[in-house]
Amino acid sequence: MKKLVLSFLVLGFSVSVFSQWGLRLPAIISNHAVFQQSADVKLWGWAQSGNTVKISCSWNPSDTVVAYPAKDWSWNAVVKTPKAGGPYAITFISNTQKIIVSDILIGEVWLCSGQSNMEYAFNWEQGVLDAGDEVAKSDNNQLRFFQLSHKYNSFPQTDSDGEWKISSPQTTPSMSVAGYFFGKKINETQKVPVGLIASYWGGTCVQAWTPNEVYQHDTELRKLADKTKSVNWAPVEPSVIYNAMLYPLVNYKIAGAIWYQGEANTGEPEDYGKLFEGLIKGWRSAFKSDLPFYFVQIAPWNGYWKNSAAYLREQQETALSLPKTGMVAVGDLVDDITNIHPKIKREVGNRLADMVLKEQYAVANIKPYFPKFSSFSIQKNEVNLKFSSAGKLSCKDKKINSFQLAGEDKVFYPATAFIEKNGTVTLTSKSVKTPVAVRYCFTNDGIPNLFDVNGLPLIPFRTDKW
Repeated sequence: MKKLVLSFLVLGFSVSVFSQWGLRLPAIISNHAVFQQSADVKLWGWAQSGNTVKISCSWNPSDTVVAYPAKDWSWNAVVKTPKAGGPYAITFISNTQKIIVSDILIGEVWLCSGQSNMEYAFNWEQGVLDAGDEVAKSDNNQLRFFQLSHKYNSFPQTDSDGEWKISSPQTTPSMSVAGYFFGKKINETQKVPVGLIASYWGGTCVQAWTPNEVYQHDTELRKLADKTKSVNWAPVEPSVIYNAMLYPLVNYKIAGAIWYQGEANTGEPEDYGKLFEGLIKGWRSAFKSDLPFYFVQIAPWNGYWKNSAAYLREQQETALSLPKTGMVAVGDLVDDITNIHPKIKREVGNRLADMVLKEQYAVANIKPYFPKFSSFSIQKNEVNLKFSSAGKLSCKDKKINSFQLAGEDKVFYPATAFIEKNGTVTLTSKSVKTPVAVRYCFTNDGIPNLFDVNGLPLIPFRTDKW
């Protein structure tokens, strides 16, 4: 009798364990998810070989999609999503197992990634200066977040942690402030649900976020990536964060990505442009799309080494040579140059949203483009600058700051700046009799005070390549 009871217990245990290894979905395909609208969306998971997986979407219940698990029990299928709306449900059936994913919305899905200035959340101790009472009024069923915790791995992972959360006073505090306001503005302007995938980690370098395939096909980038020195707050080995925090998401259809990172790469700023371009191309290859990619130029801080932040900002700008990229400047959104984490974050998200609304959603009445240096001419001791901008530039202070002039000796001195009636800017410096080069906010902590008619700051620049 004891043997019989023991046999049943063993059999029951075996069935229980076996069933746990049956039909399974990745964490991101779960209740409250937001799926990209009007798209071919991939669904995937795991189930026993030999069985089929039948998938039925409530927006098209008459069409059952069938997937066939491979030898490793993985399966995938593609379904067509409708225009924005919901809530919907998706039913997955394999053998005797059934999983129903409910309260699904169809809308726009964006990835928010980078390091601490993207991760900066409402509940961070130092607070947010421009958030107001946003958390208290953040109940919004049309805005949802999927947040990953910090993880790394030497090998690509097939699943992540995280769960979809609906925006509310209970869930919003841990969300990226910039990401939240970005998503909120897209939601309010486009009148569609918005899902934000929050995958970021403070203090992380670009190398760790880049797919290994990028380094396998480019030995120069691999050498640049291997130059990174170890730190005690995050792994820097190439690809290890990508493997755990991005690779598990690449099957998920998204509209694009926003990125705020670069501070951790100021040790070797001259390498950043090539590495950053490698990351963007690598993500596009992984997501199998020409992924729209919008990023933030790092903010002023006086703790960087020499002019390393200025050089890195310049390197960030080189990524604009890639199609479907955009950059927002935030040099004016700094409350304290001794703090690497500016507490003005709402406007960062809004500027990113404006750029995306203009370029990806064709919203006509938004003007998101920042004024840029165009050309210069020299007459004796004066330099005249022209700009590409919306209207004439203006200064918010009594005098224009952060211009420098240098002669053939390559030594830069502060310059006096004057706005001409035609909108150009004339520079002079008592210390430079024969100027040959100009710099503007080309320092670690230079804060711009020249703005276009839309209130956007002039992007930092230099005319030399010294």
